[in-house]
Amino acid sequence: MLSILFTLLLLLQLVFGEPNMEELEGTWVSKSNTVFTGPGFYDPVDELLIEPALPGISYSFTKDGYFEEALYRIKSNPKNHSCPIASITYQHGKYEILSNGSVVLKPFAVDGRQLLSDPCGYKEDEAKYVRYVQLTWFEKYQVSISDYHGRYMLQIYQFDGSPMQPLYLAYKPPLMLPTEPLNPTDKSKATSTSLRKRVRRSLENQYRTNAVRQENPVFEKLYWVGVVLLGAGSAAMLLR
Repeated sequence: MLSILFTLLLLLQLVFGEPNMEELEGTWVSKSNTVFTGPGFYDPVDELLIEPALPGISYSFTKDGYFEEALYRIKSNPKNHSCPIASITYQHGKYEILSNGSVVLKPFAVDGRQLLSDPCGYKEDEAKYVRYVQLTWFEKYQVSISDYHGRYMLQIYQFDGSPMQPLYLAYKPPLMLPTEPLNPTDKSKATSTSLRKRVRRSLENQYRTNAVRQENPVFEKLYWVGVVLLGAGSAAMLLR
């Protein structure tokens, strides 16, 4: 009963409430469910981008204004369809929700990384690994409960109003690396040393996170009720 009440309150908030950071909090992943933010995607100690099993995207948001972005994209090459272009991108930084509901992502310029593979564009056996920074503006977003999956869903609309692929809540609190800059300038060497230790601990504890996978108990109960009714109906048909 409390779960149903909580879900109803959430729906009322989504319909009548103003956009806020609390409803964005968590790690959101695309349908492939293979790309997650955090130490499993980027190792800042050795500056390694870790290739997921399948393409996908993931965004994490904290309720105090920090974000992390993990993108693994493959697109066709219009000049040669046998040479798809793949990119793995990591960014993190601060974000802001504007009064009109738009979201602005402001990445830390020193930390962004991208691995680009274009086998027909340059050397076949090499990929380009570069620093990367891209300010991002989303026109709006909507948080709802997916009728099909029974999970909390985040629909982001890009700057031109076109919808991105839907994202689903995987962890809350979010699964992220430390929110401060991971590669500070030479002026803060002491801070860099202590931060490097924290990052290494984060990598060592990547499978012992306090983030919790989010499931919807209401839809889970409805699912099992449906299974029981279907089984009872099948049994009745066999006994006729």
